[in-house]
Amino acid sequence: MIVKQVVSTKFSQTFVTIPATLRLFFHDCFVEGCDASVMIASPNGDAEKDAQDNLSLAGDGFDTVIKAKQAVEVQCPGIVSCADILALAARDVVVLAGGPSWEVELGRRDGLVSQASKVAGNLPDPEFNLVQLNTIFAKNNLTQFDMIALSGAHTLGFSHCNRFSNRLYSFSSSSVVDPSLDPNYAQQLMQACPQNVDPSIAINMDPETPRTFDNLYYQNLVSGKGLFTSDEVLFGDPASQPTVSDFASNPGNFNGAFITAMRKLGRVGVKTGNEGEIRMDCTKFKDA
Repeated sequence: MIVKQVVSTKFSQTFVTIPATLRLFFHDCFVEGCDASVMIASPNGDAEKDAQDNLSLAGDGFDTVIKAKQAVEVQCPGIVSCADILALAARDVVVLAGGPSWEVELGRRDGLVSQASKVAGNLPDPEFNLVQLNTIFAKNNLTQFDMIALSGAHTLGFSHCNRFSNRLYSFSSSSVVDPSLDPNYAQQLMQACPQNVDPSIAINMDPETPRTFDNLYYQNLVSGKGLFTSDEVLFGDPASQPTVSDFASNPGNFNGAFITAMRKLGRVGVKTGNEGEIRMDCTKFKDA
């Protein structure tokens, strides 16, 4: 309840709380497991959050976890890990955006390692094909079905132009624009992201309902409106297309699959006992 209250207050201050917290959980779990290693701040700029792939993690996600931890510490000092607080907050933001709720498993300890060098190669790339996506998810004990469901988190939030501009301006020798993009959507994207655009410009990943957790992400894929290659490939590849079509027409199936996948994601690389600790401050190791 304490975490939920803090998340709700933070959300009332800025919508970015929602996609930022959800993405932070995913980035945490895929590197060293769900252990809040992504939260560590290093004076030398060599912690997980300093890695190239993590520089675009929005500050509002970190702030949500830090504030929730502070509130929990007042009531039960030294008991609840930052890793558990992030897992709870990720569920809470999905609910605030109109998505399903689920019981979050608890008992994770906070990790003892946070290194920028461990990030590369452990997070999916927006240009990945289906085999590459499946491989990186399988390393985390997640199936293709789980991967497609978790990709549905792209119903929320935004991306910077440089993560998909190759699909607009330099796709291949035979086609400047990615032919799998709906032409009208491609035009919209070009208007929002002209060729030498300010790198801080961001655009919504779900052009239809960017602030609602729903299954429109999958309907968009069917219409050629997936923002990343790694989104559109889910509909383009015959091996994953049936699942996308199912989620597009059955929101209940998507929500159920998303819940299962989030609980499995929350079990990745979990530390217990002396494999970890309970940090007092989420941004610092206990003995630091």
